[in-house]
Amino acid sequence: MFKKIIKGCRKRHRKSQKELYEMYYAYGMSITLRYADTRNEAAAILNDAFMKVYDNIKEYNLNRPFKPWFRRILINTAINHYHKTKKEKERPVVDLQENSISEDESIISGITYREMIEMVQLLSPVYRTIFNLYVIEGFTHKEIARKLHIAEGTSKSNFFKAKQNLRSILEKNLTLPNYNARK
Repeated sequence: MFKKIIKGCRKRHRKSQKELYEMYYAYGMSITLRYADTRNEAAAILNDAFMKVYDNIKEYNLNRPFKPWFRRILINTAINHYHKTKKEKERPVVDLQENSISEDESIISGITYREMIEMVQLLSPVYRTIFNLYVIEGFTHKEIARKLHIAEGTSKSNFFKAKQNLRSILEKNLTLPNYNARK
């Protein structure tokens, strides 16, 4: 079935493209949401990524898993989007490191994946992108620096600040009445 869909995409059959899109939409959104400010922006990145998939589907090796190939396209599309929009998105960086919470993992164990993503989305685009590339995608600071056209030290510094800001955001969310009422 999957190979039939890919072969149809290689022939630019709309039905096959739609089937592939529907099959991998949720997976793609789970990745692009981590890089975007809004759900609409994540959907735009995802749609751009699918267009790249359709344009380059002949390069995909049918004997290899699709998800890693697609994931690489998603991440590169998100990085390209970051480069295109970083000037218009630049916000003043606020250091929120005062009153940081402890490193206790039990604190974050009660937070849902969706809540965590929402907190990561509160980071500035630079911090969010570096945090995602390092923590979730597993890139080294050297690789991040090369992809984002920044110094390796800048990547490390921004990652450190992203963690500090996330701690502060986490602390604020844990002290909100709505969160405490749910427990």
